[in-house]
Amino acid sequence: MEIAYLQTPVGIAEFQGDEEGLASISILDENKPIGIIPEILEDAVYQLKEYFEGSRQQFDLKLNPSGTDFQKKVWEALLEIPFGKTISYLELSKKLGDVKAIRAAASANGKNPLWIVVPCHRIIGTNGDLIGYAGGLHRKKWLLEHESPAKQIALF
Repeated sequence: MEIAYLQTPVGIAEFQGDEEGLASISILDENKPIGIIPEILEDAVYQLKEYFEGSRQQFDLKLNPSGTDFQKKVWEALLEIPFGKTISYLELSKKLGDVKAIRAAASANGKNPLWIVVPCHRIIGTNGDLIGYAGGLHRKKWLLEHESPAKQIALF
């Protein structure tokens, strides 16, 4: 498994993957030396860099996350949420075909190993609250504002 790091506006992103695909992208709270990016991870790092620059809204990467069948089903559903849009945990469970699976869907969402690429940050509470984000609510807020079609302009 190869590892690479990328400095982003919300912290250091750690990429892990091999020829089978990208296994994980996570956000770290501690600093890591960026170093050389292994060839197998260059495209993933480049695409995430484009996302943060505002020039990429969709990813085209070979993904290979580890998880249960149900978790993978949830992560596939997350990939269908368009850039700049959000849905609730309840809407997610309905997409999965079982409104009673809301807690299981929320748990699978929280175990998503592919930060941003599989957009778990686009899931919000039914009342619109920013809840349940493993990377921290400050990061979730930043990501949703970054993807928002209506950019806030500073008045002063």
